[in-house]
Amino acid sequence: MTPAHAQEAATPPAWMAGCWKLEGAEAGSAEQWMAPAAGQMMGMSRTLRRGKLAEFEFLQIRPNAEGKLDFIAQPQGRPPTAFGLKEQGSQSVLFENTGHDFPQRISYKREGLQMQARIEGMRNGQLRGIDFAFRKIACDGE
Repeated sequence: MTPAHAQEAATPPAWMAGCWKLEGAEAGSAEQWMAPAAGQMMGMSRTLRRGKLAEFEFLQIRPNAEGKLDFIAQPQGRPPTAFGLKEQGSQSVLFENTGHDFPQRISYKREGLQMQARIEGMRNGQLRGIDFAFRKIACDGE
């Protein structure tokens, strides 16, 4: 890997910054990412059902000890799980942790004001995947 590629790989995906409404979900269900600062991004998501918080997750994208990006997930406030950067494009990113139960892969891809997220991996011997469609919205308080 050349130094230019190493530097490129350690750049957080700034195109993810902002607020993203989860399509087909109850109002207030969204994912929000802060713009990169100090080489990392922080995010959170929440899903509402019948006006109550059903799920939440704390998220980070930050360099690990080797200087490569990790996606850190903490669903429902559980201990953090790291997924290492596998691929990064100008409007897409893929993280992977083959040792995790489910999911083993997390990806995001942006097209204009739309963003697709996907979690996938093996579960009970079968490849499973869950897709999330997001639309860019103004953040609360703007």
